[in-house]
Amino acid sequence: MDEEAPQTSEEDDEDWLAAEIATGLTFASSDAVMLTEAKGLHPMARSIAVLVIVVSMLGFVNGLDFASPEQGVVRPDEFVYAMSRAAPEDTAIFRGSVMDEQGQGLENVTVYVQWESGNQWVFAEAQTDAQGEYLLENLTPGLVRVDLMFDRDNHTDVLSNRVLLSPPALFEPYGFTTLRFDFPSAAQFAAAPCNNGADSCELRTIDNSAQQMEHPMMDPAAAGLYVVIGFGFMGLALISGGFGVMSLKLGSLPLLRVGAVLSIFTMGHFYSACILGLTAIILTFLVPRRLVPVMT
Repeated sequence: MDEEAPQTSEEDDEDWLAAEIATGLTFASSDAVMLTEAKGLHPMARSIAVLVIVVSMLGFVNGLDFASPEQGVVRPDEFVYAMSRAAPEDTAIFRGSVMDEQGQGLENVTVYVQWESGNQWVFAEAQTDAQGEYLLENLTPGLVRVDLMFDRDNHTDVLSNRVLLSPPALFEPYGFTTLRFDFPSAAQFAAAPCNNGADSCELRTIDNSAQQMEHPMMDPAAAGLYVVIGFGFMGLALISGGFGVMSLKLGSLPLLRVGAVLSIFTMGHFYSACILGLTAIILTFLVPRRLVPVMT
């Protein structure tokens, strides 16, 4: 009768495998080493995270500039003017009201708008209604001269201003500029000097355009939107910088990549943000994998 083979239990098999590993007999004929992904960020990725944080800090400063329209490096009128230069013609609508010294609507005031197109001057005009309101359509966005002309007491009184017409925003087909003009009293026009130097004149003018050369009149809503954009830049900068810091703490390359993408949008008109942010994104895909042997 054949002898039965000794029975081995699962515990005996596990003890044998552990002994093999401990004595180094497993894979004795091979130089293969088991590797795993190292924890933490690669030193190159840490440098990229610092770059993202720096770009975010600059973006926050840029947001502060936008949120301070009276003191910032770039003012709302400069921002709107830059946008208007790329806007199509006939996409601006100019509306508002003309009020007298008592705050009442002034009727039959001619609102005369003129702007330069190519090598010639183009104009449009409208009359105020009984409420002193006016509306002009199909104008070209950008800088224009607005003359308000009103006939009274055998005189023609003219109030001149330099105005910035807003371009279309986002998906709007037209840009809207709403302004209220306070028309000076007859006494103020009488005190103004005549253009020809005479003591009295039929055409009396108050010209504000000289002091409006740097900062023309513009829609208050456009200036408010400019401030909102500034707070948006600051918010994006904080979020982007937060992703950069969290990637350093958690050693996460995907978090760093998200922070790099957001950093592109934190500096608005400063193209350096796009360049630095895009560079950071590309570098995140070039970070080498860091592998270490599996410890037994």
